Amino acid sequence: MGERALALLSRPKAECSVILVDDETIAALNRTYRGVRGPTDVLAFAMTEGPFGASWPDLLGDVVISVETARRQARERAGGLRAELALLLVHGILHLFGYDHDTARRRRAMWPQQGAILEACGLTQVPMGPSGPGGRVRPKGAASGHRAPR
Repeated sequence: MGERALALLSRPKAECSVILVDDETIAALNRTYRGVRGPTDVLAFAMTEGPFGASWPDLLGDVVISVETARRQARERAGGLRAELALLLVHGILHLFGYDHDTARRRRAMWPQQGAILEACGLTQVPMGPSGPGGRVRPKGAASGHRAPR
């Protein structure tokens, strides 16, 4: 999934690490690096930022995913854990590329890109509202349900 996402973003030789953690670990990272208490689903740490960012342009950074949060979200969104992890990985990779969703304008740039990558990987994204990684994900052709925006 990650390699396909990087290829679709025209960076097939780029690399990023993917780190799967529990809620306690991601909550500590969230507090330390974002000043936000509690767990989150995914964090991205870009290596391309800062004074040495241009030194290794194909080394993008780290995507840290809480498997516990992903499992909960998969149940809430009526999707499988694998699809939720795929969504969070793509979401984190897009953050490494500089995409964000903190404003409506930036969401309008990020969500279609995220949806296109997921679709190219055989997943369908169902929009869920302005916050979070952009919606539930399910394999193409799977039954869909309805859930109010978060």
